[in-house]
Amino acid sequence: METHKVVSHEEWLAARQQLLAEEKELTQLRDRLSQRRRDLPWERVGKDYVFEGPHGRETLPQLFDGKHQLAVYHFMLGPGWIEGCKSCSYWADNFNGIDTHLRQRDVAFIAISRAPLPEIEAFKKRMG
Repeated sequence: METHKVVSHEEWLAARQQLLAEEKELTQLRDRLSQRRRDLPWERVGKDYVFEGPHGRETLPQLFDGKHQLAVYHFMLGPGWIEGCKSCSYWADNFNGIDTHLRQRDVAFIAISRAPLPEIEAFKKRMG
C-alpha cells in the first residue's frame, strides 16, 4: 500500500489554497454552464405523448396537473428487469413528502420508467 505524503503545516496550507483556487474556478465554470443550460430556448412539443400510470392513460399536459412546471425523474427500470437501478431506488425512497413542497412552488412531480406498468407496480410493492 502506498504511504500518503506527510508535510509541514505551511506546505499543507499552500497546497490547500491552490486546490481551493481550482475548486472556485470549477464552481464558477459550472455556474456559467448551468446558466447557459437555463437560457437555452424552449421547443414547442408537437407530439401527443401518452403515458400509462396508476390513474390510467394520461397525456403530457395532464401530467402537469394544473401546475406550470413538471419535474420528471427517470427511474431506471427497463422492461424485464428484476429490480430497478440501485441509485434510483435510493432516491425514490426519499420522494415521500416532497410533493407538498413542490406543489407550493407550482411544480408537479412524476417518476417515469421504460418498464411496463405491471412490472413497475410489482417492484414498487416489493420495495414497500
